[in-house]
Amino acid sequence: MAGAAPGTAFGQAVIGPPGSGKTTYCLGMSEFLRALGRRVAVVNLDPANEGLPYECAVDVGELVGLGDVMDALRLGPNGGLLYCMEYLEANLDWLRAKLAPLRGHYLLFDCPGQVELCTHHGALRSIFSQMAQWDLRLTAVHLVDSHYCTDPGKFISVLCTSLATMLHVELPHVNLLSKMDLIEHYGKLAFNLDYYTEVLDLSYLLDHLASDPFFSHYRQLNEKLVQLIEDYSLVSFIPLNIQDKDSIQRVLQAVDKANGYCFGVQEQRSLEAMMSAAVGADFHFSSTLGIQEKYLASDQSVEQETM
Repeated sequence: MAGAAPGTAFGQAVIGPPGSGKTTYCLGMSEFLRALGRRVAVVNLDPANEGLPYECAVDVGELVGLGDVMDALRLGPNGGLLYCMEYLEANLDWLRAKLAPLRGHYLLFDCPGQVELCTHHGALRSIFSQMAQWDLRLTAVHLVDSHYCTDPGKFISVLCTSLATMLHVELPHVNLLSKMDLIEHYGKLAFNLDYYTEVLDLSYLLDHLASDPFFSHYRQLNEKLVQLIEDYSLVSFIPLNIQDKDSIQRVLQAVDKANGYCFGVQEQRSLEAMMSAAVGADFHFSSTLGIQEKYLASDQSVEQETM
């Protein structure tokens, strides 16, 4: 690949809370990439994953089983998963040997959903760091459920988790709002969708929280959390419906830019397209507006005009 060493491989580390759609994302993205002509291999790093819907090139269950760990060490599911990741970290030679035949493939890593693995536990970060030394360029793709946008308190929590994950994992990072087709099944959005994707002035969320008797007691805490998020100014989101090819394409463009794949020649990218990616010339407002019109009710009362 032009711009990369001959042995350089590219891929995505798919992370996020349980139930956020990581495995479904790996299935949909792998099918989309194969349609583009890329050689794709999916690697399951989640020992709790059973009945995988995709063809698995490497399965961590061959190295360590969650059920065996829980029985032998009398651990619960969370403790068992942490032990499994620590065991994988201590046996990275096994993973390297499994990945060696996959050189030349684009790799998707389906990671465990325990939040602590991506916010403060060191095992997963150490595994990613070691893979970087194997000349594997990964982008962390962090999925969170889009319906959290309908609850200001939950959305601030998601922002804090996303920020902590970005700082801890130490990889090029793309945050996704998954299941966009279900976003309003849990309530209406208070603002336009781009307010949430671009993480605009969060003081408006504080005003919404202040109207809730429960959250009004924690206004100062919420203000400090919002200030922290805005001081870093790192978090933004790309909306995703894994059933929508246009939506997957927007995500893939962001991921390819983050890990450098877009500067390769496998898909005959033109110099103009490469320069556009380099300077970040793709603006997402129009695409976000299109997604809003597609998935959000047209009679929604939006307060964006007052901002």
